[in-house]
Amino acid sequence: MIFDSHTHTKFSSDSEMRAEIAIMDASDKGVGLVFSDHYDPKFPGEQDFTFDKRAYFKEYHSYAGSKVHLGVEVGMREETLAEVLAFVEDEPFDLVIGSLHIMEGKDLYEPSFYEGREKAELYHAYLTQMAQLVYSHAFVDVLGHIDYICRYAPFSIPDITYGDFAEDVDKVLRAAIETETTMELSTRRFERRTARKELFPIYKRYYDLGGRYVTLGSDAHTQDAIGAFFFEAEEFVKEAGLQIVTFCGHRLQIC
Repeated sequence: MIFDSHTHTKFSSDSEMRAEIAIMDASDKGVGLVFSDHYDPKFPGEQDFTFDKRAYFKEYHSYAGSKVHLGVEVGMREETLAEVLAFVEDEPFDLVIGSLHIMEGKDLYEPSFYEGREKAELYHAYLTQMAQLVYSHAFVDVLGHIDYICRYAPFSIPDITYGDFAEDVDKVLRAAIETETTMELSTRRFERRTARKELFPIYKRYYDLGGRYVTLGSDAHTQDAIGAFFFEAEEFVKEAGLQIVTFCGHRLQIC
């Protein structure tokens, strides 16, 4: 069974999705689920991207099984590294996703972050920082959405074009391989054919460097997004020579 290994429920401050509704929707679509609610402490702005992990396991433990796993998406920042590590190390999370959401103390979602920035300089800094954080956060199982910045960057071509950023992308991929961190293939932007086209050389290069496994993640915050574009993603992964996996108890499972 293919798993959607990146989904958010009401334990994330930017989602109101109920677990039981998500599970029913995933069952209808024939996919398994990993709940991966946000834990990104000291997040700038008004939203609190943390949650009570004991309440989370108390409420969700009855859902866990062969088709539902319990995970978390942590924000990767050097200044919160110790706090994040303490959060994940004493609870039975099946999967820990590490993601870069913040740069220079600013949320990549905010338009103001991009004011006066050039794409070449910004994407170089983004990928360089991501590679460094993968090494310092080697306890995570999965590197989330390498193309996260492309969702919000206002450039006419927002994609990370491998030909333009090959050296920087390779640093991220090598960091993932050397720390045994599995790459996520996020389907959030798969509705754009150009996004798929530009992502493919990155994942083919991942294979060429020795990477073999990816998780699929819709980054769903609502039930309609669960498993979105997974048919296209399965074809993408097959063409790149990779294998779709998920995690249970931090152990890689072939899907």
